Formats: sequence, structure tokens, C-alpha cells
Amino acid sequence: VQLQASGGGLAQPGGSLRLSCAASGFSLDASSIGWFRQAPGKEREGVSCIRSGDGMTWYSESVKGRFTISRDNAKNMVYLQMNNLKPEDTAVYYCCSSQLRLIASEVRRESNYDHWGQGTLVTVSS
Repeated sequence: VQLQASGGGLAQPGGSLRLSCAASGFSLDASSIGWFRQAPGKEREGVSCIRSGDGMTWYSESVKGRFTISRDNAKNMVYLQMNNLKPEDTAVYYCCSSQLRLIASEVRRESNYDHWGQGTLVTVSS
């Protein structure tokens, strides 16, 4: 089982980036997939999650309305479209998977996720 996050880079404030999470060894649609981020000097925080089965989504308040999580079952990929980026979005972003059908109260808890990909760095700066 392996997850690989990609798509990070440098963006200007107000710009967009799309992160990708590729899975090998299991089907993403059978797992809840989360995105977390860790900014310099801060703790890792949950950003978004898409639940297994019905695909219900969750977003942190800081990104709601700007980020969109989606899943392409045919490609076994999960994406995080990030629009209207702000300097405070600068962080290393991680994707992770859970065998649980997570509900909103569970998505922020890192211990609910079984596998983690390496991070991809997003820098928002002019």
C-alpha cells in the first residue's frame, strides 16, 4: 500500500494549484482519503476529506469555499483543487487513507488514518 502526493509548487496569492494523490496496492474509492497540511512551526492540521462509498466531503473552515476535493475512481486518484490561495496556505500537504467510513467528527484525527504519503510543498508568495 502506497500513497504519493504531488502537484505542489509556488503560487501567487489568488492563484491556484491542484494536488494529486495516487494510490497503489488498494482502491481509493474503498477508503476515506484525507488531506492534511503542516505549516512551518505549526502542528499538522486536517484540511479536507472525502469519504469512502458515498463520497461525502468535509473541509476545514480555513479552506471552505476555496478548496475542492474529488476522486477519480478509474485512475485511482484523489485531487485537491486549491483556488484563491493565500500566503497562510503555505505548508507541506499530505494525503492519507483510512479504512473507516469517517464522519465529520473523525476526519481531523490523524490516528484514524492508516497510510500516509510523502508531503508535497505548497508555497504561496508574491
